[in-house]
Amino acid sequence: MLVRPELALIGGLALVMMLIAARGWAGRLLIVAAGGLLPVGYQIFRMGYYGLLFPQTALAKDASGDKWGQGLIYLANFNAPYALWIPVVLLIALGAVVAAAVRVPASVGGEAAGGRERLARRLQSPRAVVVFIVVSGLIQALYWIRQGGDFMHGRVLLTPVFCLLAPVAVVPLVLPDGPLRSRDRAHLLAGASAVLWLAVAGWSLWAANSPGMGADATRVTYSGIVDERRFYSQATGHAHPLTAADYLDYPRMRAVLTAINNTPDGALLLPSGNYDQWDVVPAYPPPPPPPGVSMDTWRREIAPHTVFFTNLGMLGMNVGLNTRVIDQIGLANPLAAHTARLEDARIGHDKNLFPDWAVAEGPWLKEHPWVPPYLDEGWIKEAGVALTCPETEAMLNSIRQPLGIRRFLSNVLHSLTFTRYRIDRVPQYELQRCMLDEPALPGTPYTGLPATGP
Repeated sequence: MLVRPELALIGGLALVMMLIAARGWAGRLLIVAAGGLLPVGYQIFRMGYYGLLFPQTALAKDASGDKWGQGLIYLANFNAPYALWIPVVLLIALGAVVAAAVRVPASVGGEAAGGRERLARRLQSPRAVVVFIVVSGLIQALYWIRQGGDFMHGRVLLTPVFCLLAPVAVVPLVLPDGPLRSRDRAHLLAGASAVLWLAVAGWSLWAANSPGMGADATRVTYSGIVDERRFYSQATGHAHPLTAADYLDYPRMRAVLTAINNTPDGALLLPSGNYDQWDVVPAYPPPPPPPGVSMDTWRREIAPHTVFFTNLGMLGMNVGLNTRVIDQIGLANPLAAHTARLEDARIGHDKNLFPDWAVAEGPWLKEHPWVPPYLDEGWIKEAGVALTCPETEAMLNSIRQPLGIRRFLSNVLHSLTFTRYRIDRVPQYELQRCMLDEPALPGTPYTGLPATGP
C-alpha cells in the first residue's frame, strides 16, 4: 500500500472491518495506531520529499484517469490464451458445493446480544472474510479495467486473480459422516467436489502449456500489450535476463557505453534509428583544469553525461552513478510526468516528452550542427524559455532544491497543487499557457510543415 496506492482499496476496507469488530475504544485506537501509523507517516514523508500525493509513476501513467475501452481489451488479452472463464465456472460451482457442506453453528447469545456485538461477530466469521477478499479482488479488477490495464500481458490483473482465488485455494474434500440418510448427501457432495477439483487441475495443466499470446507475444500491436519476459529473452539472447551483464546484450546497451567513452567532455545521448549507435549532443566545453591536474583526468571527472531513453533499469545498471538517465514517459522525469496524458498512446506510455526539452534543460550545445537534424533550434529555444514559467520552476524546485525543514513543509502544503500541475509538451503551446514571450528564433519560424517553393 505504501508503494502501490491502489492496494489501499484492500487495506482500507480491512482496517474498517477491524475497527467495527474491535471491542472498546482502547482496542480501536490500537488498531488505528498499528494499521495507520506507518502509511500515514510515509504519506507525509512522500508529500514533503517528492511534493506529490502519490508516487511519480502513478502520475506518469495518470492512474486516476479512465480508459475503459483499453481496459476491456486488456481483460480479453489476459483471458484469451488461458480460457479463464473455465476455472471461473468450475470454482463457483466448487464454492457452492463447499458452502452446501458447511454447517452453520447457531449464533451465540441469540437475540440478547446487542446490534454492535452481532455485527462484530459477523465480521469475524469465515463468511465475512471470504466476502471481504472476493469483493476486494473485484474492486481491484474494476479499477485496473477502468484505468486501461497495462502494457505487460496480464501483470496488473494478477492481484485481483489472487484475491478471487484465495477463498478456494484450499478446498476440503467432503467426507460422509453422520446418520445413513445424511451420508447419501455427503457422498454426493464428496463426489462433486472431487470431480470439480480434478477438472480445475486438468485445466491448470492445459493452461501451463498454453502458447500464451502466440505470434504476437513480442510485437507491439495496436493493443500495445506485449509478453515482456519473452520480449527481453529474445532481445538479449538469455532465457532469463536478470543481471546487468545480461542486458548488455540488448541492442543499444553496449553502444551507449561506447558513446559515453567516446565523449570525454560530456554529452546528451539520444536514441537513433540505428540500434548500434546513439545521437550525440555535445556538452559545453569544460573550463581549464586546476593546476597539477591533467586535462584528460579533469574532464572525465566533471563531464556531464545524460541518456534520454525509456528503459531506465537496464541503463541505470550499466552506465554508472555519474550518468544521469531520464525517460520521456515520466517514470523518473518530472517534466514528462507533468505533461498531459496522450489519449491514444500505448497504455503505460501515456506521456512522451520531446527531446528538445532535454537539450534545452541541460549544459548542451543547442544549435546545428551540434544537435541532430531532426531537432529544431526554435523548439529548443522555446523550451528553454518555457522552463522559466514560475509554476514549472516551483514544481522543479520542490524536488531539486536542497531539502530542509522549510522546503519539506512547503512541499507538504503544495503537494496537491504540484500533483495536479500539467504542462504542454509542445514548447510554443507552453509559452502561451504561461503567457511568456516567444524568443527570437533564427531564420524562418518553424511550423512543422514542409517548405514550399516560389
